Amino acid sequence: MTSSSSPSQDTRRLAQDYSDGLRADALMEEDVAWSHEIDGERDGDQFDRSERAALRRVANLSTELEDVTEVEYRQLRLERVVLVGVWTSGTAQDADNSLAELAALAETAGALVLDGVIQRRDKPDAATYIGSGKALELRDIVLESGADTVICDGELSPGQLIQLEDVVKVKVIDRTALILDIFAQHAKSREGKAQVALAQMQYMLPRLRGWGQSLSRQMGGGRGGLATRGPGETKIETDRRRIREKMAKMRREIAEMKTGREIKRQERRRNKVPSVAIAGYTNAGKSSLLNRLTGAGVLVENALFATLDPTVRRAETPGGRLYTLADTVGFVRHLPHHLVEAFRSTMEEVGDSDLILHVVDGSHPAPEEQLAAVREVIRDVGATDVPEIVVINKADAADPLVLQRLLRVEKRSIAVSARTGQGIDELLALLDNDLPRPSVEIEALVPYTHGKLVARAHNEGEVLSEEHTAEGTLLKVRVHEELAAELAPYVPAPAA
Repeated sequence: MTSSSSPSQDTRRLAQDYSDGLRADALMEEDVAWSHEIDGERDGDQFDRSERAALRRVANLSTELEDVTEVEYRQLRLERVVLVGVWTSGTAQDADNSLAELAALAETAGALVLDGVIQRRDKPDAATYIGSGKALELRDIVLESGADTVICDGELSPGQLIQLEDVVKVKVIDRTALILDIFAQHAKSREGKAQVALAQMQYMLPRLRGWGQSLSRQMGGGRGGLATRGPGETKIETDRRRIREKMAKMRREIAEMKTGREIKRQERRRNKVPSVAIAGYTNAGKSSLLNRLTGAGVLVENALFATLDPTVRRAETPGGRLYTLADTVGFVRHLPHHLVEAFRSTMEEVGDSDLILHVVDGSHPAPEEQLAAVREVIRDVGATDVPEIVVINKADAADPLVLQRLLRVEKRSIAVSARTGQGIDELLALLDNDLPRPSVEIEALVPYTHGKLVARAHNEGEVLSEEHTAEGTLLKVRVHEELAAELAPYVPAPAA
């Protein structure tokens, strides 16, 4: 951090070394290269990776035509942004980490971060977020750097957006709009796209603006006959009504998709297959861990919110017990409530699971903040009663002192590395021990003509011993009550 060029001491500028330091820490990965030889076995075919990289913006390449006129002006380049944060509480390091994360979000969205400003205030200014004087200083920074966008590290009211834009004379967006943009880029499934669209419309509705004829009214005043008398409806009111109608339609569609997801959950519950949900901060390594445990081939990328659509895979413990492993959407501090509401059906995978693997990045500068942010969202979706194992990932790159501190504070925790495989066997053993076990232990001699019962005992229960005799298969198993009732007729009579 370097001091600001302004005479005031409560605003701090982030110099060029910021972009090479804190912002890299926010992306939380020491090696961003991906190769088939090193990572192919762990991460699968990675078809999404090649698709996402098929069209990339490239900085410093101009496509402007020499004979362009004012009417037709074309330019393709990265958006050049300046970041603005208001430090209201916590330490200076907390404020730096928050702005570093905002920089990582901006780069994930496809922007080029030029500069960053943090202002110390008791609370954000009600008019311009940073105050009128600081807004003018921000205008000078925008002119000096040649930026075309300002991103604020918080959710701005419609009035704050308009007034700050009037001062700095470039586009202003807030943290919520930035996260929504990333979600819109990365959503692939029908449900994911619908959830993002709903969240965007919820965000957009109070921020619609009217210019010129947008405020003109439809025909009224009695000239058009029946049902046209009165003041009429302005264009912006029409837009709001249409957005509300689209939102209602989108909610119905998401509810229908939720029904399909619930049917799949009921099928898993009917078959008594335990479920494990992987939850955690964005870019903590959830997809890498899923690939390591199941070979799912989910996209792994050094970016925030790289994977958005949930993935459910069947896996098996070392003891042979089947369970499902679900990779959920990543969380972030100050996750917009629009997203929590829109993705509630997806996040229900966490609430309906039997066990949560809470993945935290051990190499991050503030892993405790990640844990607190994720647990806040888990509370929001009503999953506080689900047992939790804290998985401290990236142990190969983490500070040993940080690992010791986390393992000491978090009583049910384990350090692993999804990249190298360190600690994975211990994690699987812990999973096997913590998954709910069938309630009834039974010994049965199943005739060979009823092989389906033996197969169900393997799939739905825990086989303690198995012996093939002349009369049939002698099983000693731990199963649920329904299957125990079906096996009961084959329980051998006690010896006289």
